[in-house]
Amino acid sequence: MANREAEQGAPSESGKGSSPPSAPHPDEGVNLHYDTRLPQLPWSRRAQIPIIAAAVYSVIRTLGPTLRFEALGQQQAERVYARGQRCIFAFWHRVIIPVAWWARNRGIVVLNTTAFDGQWTRKVIEWLGFGTAQGSSTRGGLRGLAVMAKRLAEGVDCGFTIDGPRGPRYVAKPGPVMLARKSGCPILVFHIGVDRGKTFANTWDHFLLPAPFARAVILCAPPIYVPADADANLMQAKHAEMQRELERVRDVAEGWFQFSEEERQRYRAEFLR
Repeated sequence: MANREAEQGAPSESGKGSSPPSAPHPDEGVNLHYDTRLPQLPWSRRAQIPIIAAAVYSVIRTLGPTLRFEALGQQQAERVYARGQRCIFAFWHRVIIPVAWWARNRGIVVLNTTAFDGQWTRKVIEWLGFGTAQGSSTRGGLRGLAVMAKRLAEGVDCGFTIDGPRGPRYVAKPGPVMLARKSGCPILVFHIGVDRGKTFANTWDHFLLPAPFARAVILCAPPIYVPADADANLMQAKHAEMQRELERVRDVAEGWFQFSEEERQRYRAEFLR
């Protein structure tokens, strides 16, 4: 994922290691997985949204410039772009902070939950130059994935925090596979590992907060294509492939700074092919 250095100061209004679960039948409605209805929130909760958003945005803007990234596998995305296609990125919720900084200001459309957490998160990521497609993974509704499909057709990448918004941790949801079949665009999974940071073990996602001036490695796997005529068995196979690739890049990235230099060079050769 290329990094653009232009900064954006105001929100954009652009479109808004477990066994994998069974993939849905291709004729099964996406409405079983995604919803766009905003929940009714009390005034006290609504008042918290801009306050939390400003605090989180300040943390990312302060911490982000200190991080030092090594990206391996960016050529996978470049090859997709050379074919005239866009990318459907997928990553674990755990690394949302370093991802938000690395991928900022590219207009990537992210599926964003309609729950309370998603409402303040939406402000943060739009201030960082992302687009959002509103949709929850806990109730019905089609619009979130429909917006993403439209943005892909318009030449904009899309992204999923693939086990979000509330887990279970490291179990991939089916959205990217559905979107890949509908759009013809491939799924690219990646993960970020850091040499120093705090893991909040009491959170559902084992949320990672990198330390200031931490070194980080980004590993991106080869693209996963889903044919437009994929049947239920192939959809399930593609979902399982995505789950395996997500687990693999996580394992390598999380162990990166414990590997010997010889091991890192071996992985560099693999991911830079």
